Amino acid sequence: MINIPQWLKTFFMFNAGHTYSNLSRLFLRLFTGIMFLQMGVRQMTHLDEFSKAAVGSMGLPDENALVAIVVLEIVCAVFIILGLFTRLALIPSIGVMVYAETVMLTATSVSSAGQMFIFEPGYPIMFLGIFAYMLLAGPGKISLDYLIAIHTINEKDDEDSEVLEKA
Repeated sequence: MINIPQWLKTFFMFNAGHTYSNLSRLFLRLFTGIMFLQMGVRQMTHLDEFSKAAVGSMGLPDENALVAIVVLEIVCAVFIILGLFTRLALIPSIGVMVYAETVMLTATSVSSAGQMFIFEPGYPIMFLGIFAYMLLAGPGKISLDYLIAIHTINEKDDEDSEVLEKA
């Protein structure tokens, strides 16, 4: 029989039932949000080059649609990082990544598609997976959404108690 040290048993047995899901969600939100923000800022700073490759080949009518997509990426990334209206911010982010993956699949060459979105093939699928998880799991307790929810619940409880007192 193998003799396992007590500290090792304690570490694995105790931590098996204690997860850090809220901290994990914060890390995932920050990491993904910063990556998404970096991508949007990079596209915004190189908008001239990006628009030459994107307008026409992506089916966008003009440069204004491209600017709208980039601004949407930046705003949604900030909301994801802050955990503010997270699930709402994920919906357009998922749409942008579906669109990006569609462009990547229909592009004539991998390098031209990568230049359009400033990333390598596979990134849209990665973002889609992470965004789908965050959409299902929610932002966690370390977010502005949680603080707003707690404040809203406390206000509602105060109103309910006032109604009960008057009755």
